[in-house]
Amino acid sequence: MHIRPLRDRIIVKRVEAQRTTASGIVIPDTAAEKPEQGEVIAVGPGRLDDKGKRITPEVKVGDRILFGKYSGQTVKVEGEELLVMREEDVMAVLAEDTGAMKKAA
Repeated sequence: MHIRPLRDRIIVKRVEAQRTTASGIVIPDTAAEKPEQGEVIAVGPGRLDDKGKRITPEVKVGDRILFGKYSGQTVKVEGEELLVMREEDVMAVLAEDTGAMKKAA
């Protein structure tokens, strides 16, 4: 099944939480918190402004994002748990290359 978000909504797949601490202590599934990072797997076309002009979303498919703990609505699609949220719920796009972050500043 293909899922297509509308307007400024995005579909996010949570990134699995690390199950051990830095010192090697294993954290059981019942004690682990849900991560607040995810990968964008679908993006809507964007919202409309007051004049009817489409505002293009800033996130794109494949971006790794940071979002609030209680952001979005959880849905299951073909047994996979996904989040549907508005783009405004995204706090940041995570970059792996620190050189790219320095260039943007």
